[in-house]
Amino acid sequence: MASTIGVSKYSGLPLPRFVSLKKSKVNVRRGPSRQHPIAWAFTKKGVPVEVISESDNWRLVRDVEGSEGWIYQGLLSGERSVVVAPWEGEALLDIRKKPGADSSVVARFEAGVIAEVRNCTGSWCRIESAGYEGWIAQNKVWGVKAHIHKY
Repeated sequence: MASTIGVSKYSGLPLPRFVSLKKSKVNVRRGPSRQHPIAWAFTKKGVPVEVISESDNWRLVRDVEGSEGWIYQGLLSGERSVVVAPWEGEALLDIRKKPGADSSVVARFEAGVIAEVRNCTGSWCRIESAGYEGWIAQNKVWGVKAHIHKY
C-alpha cells in the first residue's frame, strides 16, 4: 500500500509518521483486526516503525526492511527512536559530541542499534543508547524524516 502525505481521519495525526513499539513483544497482523493471522512479531521494545495508514484502532506500519503489516494502536508509542544505519552491515558509526563532522567522537554505535531520539536539526540527530549520548548524521539513521525538536 502506498503512503500518502496527509492527516488520518481516525487519529487526526499526520500520515506517514514514525512511532515506536511500546512492548517487547508486538504481533504484526495481515489485516486490521485480531481475526487476521499474525504475519510476524517484533521482539524488542522501542523499535521504530512508520505508520503509513490507519483503520479505526489499527495502524498499517512499515519497518526498516520495508515489510508492512497491521498493529493495534495501543501497542505503539509516540516516543521517537531510530535504527542506526542498518544498511552499513557490521560497521561502527561515530557518535559526536556536537553536530558536525569535525566534532570529537564520544562513542561508536554498531549498525542496527536502536537509539532514543533527543532532537534533530534536519541534518544531525542527538541520540542515546546504553548510557551513551551524542550526535549522528541524520542520513545515518532510519526513523526520522523531518526536524524533531524534543528537549
